[in-house]
Amino acid sequence: MENNHDIDKKFNEASHSLEEPTTFPGFDKVWAKVEEKLDKKEEKKKVIPIWFPYGIAASLIIGLGAFYFINKNNVSEINKPQIAQNTISPKVNPKVQVIDSTVKSNIEKEIAVVHSQKENQVLVYSNVVPEPVKAPIILVPQQGDYRVASNPNYMEPDHDGVLDKDDEPQEMREVVVTGALGIRKRQDATSSSTQISNSNVVQSLQGSVAGIKISSNNNGWLNNQSYNNNPLNSLQGQIPSSPILSKSLPQNIVIRGVSSLNGNNQPLIIIDGVVANQSALTKLNPQQIKSVDVLKEAALTALYGSRATNGVVVVTTKKLSRKERKALKQIQKIQDSISKSKQIQQYNSEEYDAFVENPFELTKNQSVSTFSVDVDKAAYSNIRRMINNGEIVNKNAVRIEEMINYFKYNYPQPKNDQPFSINTEYNDAPWNPKHKLLKIGLQGKNIPMDKLPSSNFVFLIDVSGSMNEANKLPLLKSSFKVLLDELRPQDKVGIVVYAGSAGMVLPPTSAKEKNKIIEALDKLQAGGSTAGGQGIELAYKLAQENFIKGGNNRVIIATDGDFNVGVSSTGDLQTLIEEKRKSGVFLTCLGFGMGNFKDNRMETLANKGNGNYAYIDNMQEANKFLGKEFAGSMYAIAKDVKIQIEFNPKYVKSYRLIGYENRKLKNEDFTNDKIDAGELGSGHTVTALYEVIPTDVKSEFLPKENDLKYTKNTNDENFNDEMATVKFRYKKPDGDTSSEIVQVVKNLNETISSASDDFKFASSVAWFGLVLRNSDLIKNKNLIDIEKLSKKGKGNDEEGYRSEFIRLLETYKTIQK
Repeated sequence: MENNHDIDKKFNEASHSLEEPTTFPGFDKVWAKVEEKLDKKEEKKKVIPIWFPYGIAASLIIGLGAFYFINKNNVSEINKPQIAQNTISPKVNPKVQVIDSTVKSNIEKEIAVVHSQKENQVLVYSNVVPEPVKAPIILVPQQGDYRVASNPNYMEPDHDGVLDKDDEPQEMREVVVTGALGIRKRQDATSSSTQISNSNVVQSLQGSVAGIKISSNNNGWLNNQSYNNNPLNSLQGQIPSSPILSKSLPQNIVIRGVSSLNGNNQPLIIIDGVVANQSALTKLNPQQIKSVDVLKEAALTALYGSRATNGVVVVTTKKLSRKERKALKQIQKIQDSISKSKQIQQYNSEEYDAFVENPFELTKNQSVSTFSVDVDKAAYSNIRRMINNGEIVNKNAVRIEEMINYFKYNYPQPKNDQPFSINTEYNDAPWNPKHKLLKIGLQGKNIPMDKLPSSNFVFLIDVSGSMNEANKLPLLKSSFKVLLDELRPQDKVGIVVYAGSAGMVLPPTSAKEKNKIIEALDKLQAGGSTAGGQGIELAYKLAQENFIKGGNNRVIIATDGDFNVGVSSTGDLQTLIEEKRKSGVFLTCLGFGMGNFKDNRMETLANKGNGNYAYIDNMQEANKFLGKEFAGSMYAIAKDVKIQIEFNPKYVKSYRLIGYENRKLKNEDFTNDKIDAGELGSGHTVTALYEVIPTDVKSEFLPKENDLKYTKNTNDENFNDEMATVKFRYKKPDGDTSSEIVQVVKNLNETISSASDDFKFASSVAWFGLVLRNSDLIKNKNLIDIEKLSKKGKGNDEEGYRSEFIRLLETYKTIQK
């Protein structure tokens, strides 16, 4: 109680004057009553008047209003705000004065901060820029660096309120980054996103600022002066969303704007044809996802614009509405075009042996031509794949004899015990006027399946890493299942695989245990390098250990030909396979895949290994070669089949063999039984074409004649109308001695209109091959004329292969436009 002291004093004085004791009976009670009344009076004095809170509110409103108009009008100098005084009561409470003073002080401090910022600062990304400071000038970037020129940031140390050229340019001491997180610090700031060359800045930003990109520059310019920046490497890996390219060159820090920070490296996400975000993708149930494709192609920008520049993630779920399926059609078109474009590889690692087309020979100098038959069909299906994929056809992939022999021709069955019949036709050459064409056809004898000998097959399968593509190992497995359907219980199958090394995965097993063989096939997976030579060694060893005397013993190798371990070169493989063919085991080569396909190695193996060669580009081709033509592909009825033709100079001035460039033999090799040649299978046909320049025709393609002193230039003997004599030599599959068949070709003056359908069609296929090789020895290269001739020769096309050729011509015409 505040008045206790005065009351005690007065009581003491009174007691002293009366000379009475200081206390009396009942004093305590009286005193308690006095104190109680005094306390009530004091409490009454402390009641705060009703105007007090309204006074405080009025003061705050006035102060904040002044602060708002100062900012809005961008006033550089602000007068002191008038603080409203409380005039409701003449009596002023000292505590109210303290509160008003505090409000006034706070307002003055806020005004001071604003005034300081207006004089010394320009915020990052702010549109309010003092007049002397110009926006940075962006120069055209040069290859290898990123160059930016900008005016310096001037600070205002003389505090005269004006930025001018007398003020010195200051180094930036701290970067202000504004955004969703607000302003963290406000010291020196810049008016635009430029480059920072102070290493202290790097230290201050370490691990704290998102969106900082450090890129390698050779140099840059600041105010038209070259400079090099060397920020600390301590930022590497510390700043989120900030790529740091570590090079030996100087580095610069680049602060990017908000637009470049968002989505700069994020792919566009499409779920069931609808654009979605990352959150929607993460919320998807994995069990509902049917497929996820990551596309990163320029074609996508045509559909989605710049949003697709960083790629598109296309997610398809299992349950789609009709609207979603419709939306996906557009994406599917893009995906299909991308898939096709990926297959178009003008410069890839496919390998083909280069060769020069056969030239014209002068009959009087060289009247004899000798070659080995070729039943391979790989070139046609490989060319078909290239054209259907829109690729440029490699001219060295075009072997015309394999294109012709892809198709069957209506030749009669052989008579008596001969393994094949001989058929010839002589007519006009369609591509060179006045030239003639001689067609020679062999028809292999058809042997019924129940008469075929038992088979001992060893599947040699490439499971190296290069086979890990949809058109390789998966297609290979499906193709072998087609072959298994043709086997009988007495036939056996063994499986050898090779990657980094070779191994047997299935010992010779009866074909009646088909499920066991298929199970072994399905377990195969691709991976590792390619030890092809080691695989060949093991496969032949297994075939020899289970050799069936008088039976059909064959190794079937399936690969893309990419051998890279051990025996891998074409020459080494040729030596190896020539040694293995002495075992009596035949060879079939099946080529798969694209991009790194090694055609040259596959062809060498087939040519030198008593075998044949096919290229499997789809299941249609697998069904044709391994299903419909199983007997002809897998059962040889004659081996080392050679053809030799002697032309009569009386009727033939010059000639040339169309195709068979890598099958040509020396004339003396015709009767040499040690020389290897091609095989002919059950029911197979082989066709060869010779282009002939008759003696009465002047042609620009005639080779130059040399005057020979000792060579007889005239033909005095009379062979009547014999234009040529054709000789054939062959061996039985298990024989070592060859037999010979002779047939004479008459000189007939026929025209193309009278030619057979087979002649017309075979001529059109050869003609197309000559165009694909861009032959210098033909005058007419018109694709429309080729198409017309092929349609005339289509004939009874039950299986549709000739119709497919015509469609292929039409496709190729479209590509050439």
